[in-house]
Amino acid sequence: MAEKEGGVVAKGHEEGLKMAISLLEEFGLPLGLLPLADVIEVGFVSSTGYMWIVQKKKVEHNFKMPSKLVSYGTDITGYVSKKQIKKLKGVLKAKELMLWPPVN
Repeated sequence: MAEKEGGVVAKGHEEGLKMAISLLEEFGLPLGLLPLADVIEVGFVSSTGYMWIVQKKKVEHNFKMPSKLVSYGTDITGYVSKKQIKKLKGVLKAKELMLWPPVN
């Protein structure tokens, strides 16, 4: 893939997890934003901000605030910059329950 050209790659769960955490810290993103399991590869291209994460299986995570169940696929990609991720792909579904009580 042309997007990955010139990227730094960490292979294996331990090294990939370290790199993912360091990217989140570097760009001021919450550390729990990308719950990862069985990481195969994490990569980052500093010139474009393109990052990718490959996992063995999809991961479901329930965020407490706000209460939301999110499923992450095996391939997660996006462009990171200060305090944001653009064009994020690999988030399969996000379920949110909203209740609208009647007000009198």
